[in-house]
Amino acid sequence: QVQLVESGGGLVQAGGSLRLSCVASGSIYTINDMRWYRQAPGLQRELVASITSRDSTYYIDSVKGRFTISRDNAKNTVYLQMNSLKPEDTAVYYCNADISETYYSSMDYWGRGTLVTVSS
Repeated sequence: QVQLVESGGGLVQAGGSLRLSCVASGSIYTINDMRWYRQAPGLQRELVASITSRDSTYYIDSVKGRFTISRDNAKNTVYLQMNSLKPEDTAVYYCNADISETYYSSMDYWGRGTLVTVSS
């Protein structure tokens, strides 16, 4: 069974930085796209950033130039470096990955989330 576990959230002042990590474990054949989502109170979950297996990246406009997504395939890990944090970045951040347990199929997996709180 595949699991995703996030870490690195916490409380930070506006302008500060945090680095989120998400480790995938279990029966993994290959990991395809990896993504970070976030959900603020009262709002819908939104895609923040994604990275393909070939390191092609995507960012939502509001984080461009401030956040960087990266991955370490040897460690089955995806990172989200968050700089110049703003109070509006406050949310629970979720890791999501498209993972193949066999050559023939893949599934979407989610972590349980890590809370990021940015104080003004």
